[in-house]
Amino acid sequence: MSGIVKLSLNEVIVKAKDYIVWYPCALLYRQFFFHQPPTVIHLYHAISGLSLAAFNFGTQLYHSALCVLVQFLMMRLMGRTITTVLSSFIFQMAYLLSGYYYTATEEYDIKWTMPQCVLALKLIGLSFDYYDGGQEPLNEEQKRSALANVPSLLEVIGFSYFYGGFLVGPQFTLRSYQRLVKGELTDCPGQPPNSVIPAMKRFSLGLLCLVIYAIFSPHYPDSYYLTDEYDAQPFWYRCVFILLWAKVILYKYVSCWVIEGVCILSGLGYNGLGQNGEHQWDACANMKVWTFETTPLFTGTIASFNINTNAWVARHVFKRLKFLGNKLLSQVTALAFLAIWHGTHSGYLLCFSMEFIIVNVERQAQALVRDSPLLTRLANSPLYPLIYLVQQFIHWLFMGYPLVPFCLFTYDKWLRVYSSIYFCGHIFFFTLYLVIPYLRKVLVPRKERSEKKED
Repeated sequence: MSGIVKLSLNEVIVKAKDYIVWYPCALLYRQFFFHQPPTVIHLYHAISGLSLAAFNFGTQLYHSALCVLVQFLMMRLMGRTITTVLSSFIFQMAYLLSGYYYTATEEYDIKWTMPQCVLALKLIGLSFDYYDGGQEPLNEEQKRSALANVPSLLEVIGFSYFYGGFLVGPQFTLRSYQRLVKGELTDCPGQPPNSVIPAMKRFSLGLLCLVIYAIFSPHYPDSYYLTDEYDAQPFWYRCVFILLWAKVILYKYVSCWVIEGVCILSGLGYNGLGQNGEHQWDACANMKVWTFETTPLFTGTIASFNINTNAWVARHVFKRLKFLGNKLLSQVTALAFLAIWHGTHSGYLLCFSMEFIIVNVERQAQALVRDSPLLTRLANSPLYPLIYLVQQFIHWLFMGYPLVPFCLFTYDKWLRVYSSIYFCGHIFFFTLYLVIPYLRKVLVPRKERSEKKED
């Protein structure tokens, strides 16, 4: 899965408690600081964020503080140069990976690297946005995030430790934070936003997802994969266990990313008016829960999951590699970056390499269905509900398949599980990759194939 940070049940519960603490911070901001000068608001966000970070991580807070200070100094001293961007990228990623290396254990502990991975992207993105502020021409996306001036140290600290995104995100730009501080992110100009009800709805949905995870996760522990009991089960049972396990385990990420209605409460989640003139509060939404639950597509799940992190990677890695002239190479590089960003274990690399294979095979299959009159009629026939169920079974079975190494980390563990199910995911998708071109010859009329080649 693109852009996920490994979490244990204990970490999810702790994060839920933290988010409950963040809500009073947002309420205090709305009540007492909304009309204050920017310096006062930055100071409030800096003090509240640093205090809660210190409560969670104690003296290890110096890791994030050092990275924020170094980032500020690089922008101040190096200016709007590609050297600033590269230095930021190298320093923040090297510091993060060093943290992974020195704190690595066999368990998932609550430690300073947990928010550091979020902060690393935030600070690297900051260097890109500062660099873009001196470039021409810019696309519309870059114009929305480019910085006209170098921010102050207090502004960078407030942005970095803003309570709505410090622990597990979401990612947002300094420009968005500046608009929040200026009081622009509201549906009532000059007044705090009418966002209490939307925030509480999001919070309630997150709590529901957390309850679902807390109830079912004990029945689908990661450790079961490494038991003789799992190995002794029939092949079909082992596969179905992966399907159900994946569905349950992803709820802990859903709960964390949905429960963060604090961004909505503060106003950071305000996204202007929709097509029907209604006010939107999804600027910081990290999950599209309905799409996540109903899509039968791998690409649909990825697009609905950890949205802001995936958007960050698309904006600052994939699209920045346009000069390569090869989308496939840009995609490989972006997924490799995500694997490294998550950590140094082999399981991460295998997870994202499988994502690359699955996504590209799915796109070929979609093109085949679209171009084949027979398959198009079948997809639109009364048989579609049955096709949908089969598609969902395949979808969730092989959504869990790459998550196995992601959650088990090391070579000896994930190899044992993959061997027990005979590498069925690799065989399935590599077979499809080889077979689909031949199916196109049979199912797609020659005229359409010719037009496709000309395009």
